[in-house]
Amino acid sequence: MSTRQHTTVHCRLSSLALVLMFGLVCSITMGQNAALALTGDLTNDPADIVKKYLSLDKRGVRLEALSYESVRPYVAWEEEPSWGQVVIIGDYVVSDDVEEWEIISSTEAVIPVTFQILGVMHWEAATFLPERREETLLFRVRAVLNHWRIIAPMFPPHVGRKRLMDFVRAAMLQETDEERKEELQRLRTAIGNSKS
Repeated sequence: MSTRQHTTVHCRLSSLALVLMFGLVCSITMGQNAALALTGDLTNDPADIVKKYLSLDKRGVRLEALSYESVRPYVAWEEEPSWGQVVIIGDYVVSDDVEEWEIISSTEAVIPVTFQILGVMHWEAATFLPERREETLLFRVRAVLNHWRIIAPMFPPHVGRKRLMDFVRAAMLQETDEERKEELQRLRTAIGNSKS
């Protein structure tokens, strides 16, 4: 192959690589924009953000630091504290009735959410305190960079009973200390007895 042919082939390959890179960047960028549209575009109902966040929370995504990234598109804060406790819930209801909301402005509202609490689990002591009650939290939602975001409250994870039982079971399987394993088994049994 002559130098001229080699240069032509090299130019074509470079052009092809640039086109492919451009296509990749465009698809990633469009994919991010599509994901952002699904996570709180201002044309959507702000209650949808609260519903999606709580759906993920009930499934336990805030139980581990790595899975916290799943809820970051829904909140305005960067990090959460380590809570030391988990609130176990039967269910929750996000108010869809705008008349029950407190409208702060066209870009901010407070949306009430009612939880059916079954009790509280404390991590360190591996204990479950049954406490059946109803709890209402007020979620403040605000437009942040053209997307709805929850700006308050920061509250401990509110996780479904079955999911938390599975989480404790996984911790039992990884535990090497027999005494701690027994504590976790007692905890799992106590959570299981708290049916809604």
